[in-house]
Amino acid sequence: MESRVLITGAAGTVGHAVCELLIRRGSKVRALVRNEDARSAKLAELGIEVVVGDLLDLHAMHRAIEGCQRIYFAMTVSASYLEATVNAAAVAKHHNVSAFVNISQMTVSQMGINATTDSPQQKLHWLAEQALNWSGLPVVHVRPTSFLDTFFLLLSASSIRDHRQIRLPFGDGKTSPIASEDVARVIAAILEDPGRHIGKIYELTGPRSQDMNGVAEEFSRALGHPITYVNVPWQPWRRQLEDSGRLSPHALAHLSTMALLKQQNRYDRLTSDVEKVTGTPPLSVYDFVLRHAAMYKAASQESQP
Repeated sequence: MESRVLITGAAGTVGHAVCELLIRRGSKVRALVRNEDARSAKLAELGIEVVVGDLLDLHAMHRAIEGCQRIYFAMTVSASYLEATVNAAAVAKHHNVSAFVNISQMTVSQMGINATTDSPQQKLHWLAEQALNWSGLPVVHVRPTSFLDTFFLLLSASSIRDHRQIRLPFGDGKTSPIASEDVARVIAAILEDPGRHIGKIYELTGPRSQDMNGVAEEFSRALGHPITYVNVPWQPWRRQLEDSGRLSPHALAHLSTMALLKQQNRYDRLTSDVEKVTGTPPLSVYDFVLRHAAMYKAASQESQP
């Protein structure tokens, strides 16, 4: 009997998508979630075994990992990220897993023992990679660049919808953001046949690196009306995000540091790893906007023919 594949962070956007891809392709999947809710119920409806537990809970991790040979490890942006990684790794090693697929960040490739960033989360990702490498586990690191879903949907949909502007403090820096569904496709492909991927690092980007004016042009073509980029000052943007109450201080420090790194052109990266692993290129900004067009259109626009 084929063992189950464990997906941690299964209630998140990427984790949920990985679960759906694997179950539809015939794999047996176990999903670890923090709480039972509508998202976990949807997973259960797909025939996925749902386990409720905390990544920091040793006993919960034993319940989740036992009987699983392949693991996808992910956790939301959290000050406890390193502790959770080591906890999962220790239990995974005890159960002799055959593949441990870890989602990290592309920024880690620019970090080292003498080089870091001001993002507490990026520091934790770098340390987590070191710990996993030291563990002797059969690890695959997946390092996506920034997500289209975060900066261009979660944080920009309202300004695009209401003002036809992308208001972000990215300066003239270039970026090659990736859609979460493309990251999920890569992870699912690795989990289906992990043997040839063990020990490798995959750095994931979109199909084009361009400045924000180029990004705005792709939005304009997809939505059928002009969208412009406004390079807002970083400090007021950060303060507004803080005042919104949408982010923890840890997550706020992470996202605001990412914005500064984009100003410094640290996200001008381009790889073919998505197509290399999956056989299909990643979504362009244009394609991503088409898929989420309803989020960018006001009610009056949606009613137009």
